[in-house]
Amino acid sequence: MKRSFINVLLSLLLFASAALAADPLPSWNDTAPKKAIVAFVERVTRDGSTDFVPVPERIATFDNDGTLWAEQPIYFQFLFAIDRVKALAAQHPEWKTKEPFASLLKGDMQRALAGGEHAMLDIVMSTHAGMTTQAFEKIVTDWIATAKHLKTGRLFTEMVYQPMLELLAYLRANGFKTFIVSGGGIEFMRPWTEKVYGIPPEQVIGSSIKTTFEMRDGQPTLVRLPEINFIDDKAGKPVGIQMHIGRRPIASFGNSDGDLQMLQWTAAGEGARLMLIVRHTDAKREWAYDRQSSIGHLDKALDEAQDKGWTVVDMKQDWKVIFPFQRH
Repeated sequence: MKRSFINVLLSLLLFASAALAADPLPSWNDTAPKKAIVAFVERVTRDGSTDFVPVPERIATFDNDGTLWAEQPIYFQFLFAIDRVKALAAQHPEWKTKEPFASLLKGDMQRALAGGEHAMLDIVMSTHAGMTTQAFEKIVTDWIATAKHLKTGRLFTEMVYQPMLELLAYLRANGFKTFIVSGGGIEFMRPWTEKVYGIPPEQVIGSSIKTTFEMRDGQPTLVRLPEINFIDDKAGKPVGIQMHIGRRPIASFGNSDGDLQMLQWTAAGEGARLMLIVRHTDAKREWAYDRQSSIGHLDKALDEAQDKGWTVVDMKQDWKVIFPFQRH
């Protein structure tokens, strides 16, 4: 009797383990978005399928802010820039009276950002340029290893979305090559994306400043200049994809109007396509925002997704957990 009970228990455990292993997206509820993802992957990878896509053409592009990791209350790269302003303030006494730096140093974020895009650009240029690429990489690496979110107290690299980590792994297991296509700085993301997302630096596309080659002390060096090179946002995203990848994606993932053109570019290709928008609807476990938000503004892209039948993820309804640290 005892042996029979143990055998039954072992069988149940093995069955449960097999069921868990069979689910590539365990943090997703069994709702329409998960079904759409699985159905799409099966269609494009199954031999004999009319929608079969050869491995080299299985390109998937992901926005970063608000799609792979959080972006509230402000983009994390901007928080990095603010920390750099504070670190460099002693070398720039003029910042005490010059905006937007003066307000930043006083902790008045609202006034610092009153200058809009120009103010943000001024801050980024002053903190991201004037150094070698190696020096900047080290600064980013050191910051990302210790910087924490003010609300959650978690490292920014812990503020990533568990369901999206599973999706990245699922796609790669099925022969997809996964790319980041973000409005964020390319050199800000590259030092850590491989460790956090499994996406190597050569598969990261982002905004950039100009870089020049110099010989310094007899050594070849790349130096970052305070000039815009490329903005990888909105209409810039399809351009960045063409320049860096040279293939049109068959799957794209975003969360805001800044991703609309990337999704449109993906949708315009032939054959099976997957366009997915992550909609922030969970004020309890994350943040709830879309049409009225200046960060992660989602309006036109949401309308187009609904009109054209793209997949829209409702965080509250479709995800069992949002962040890895919420798993039990």
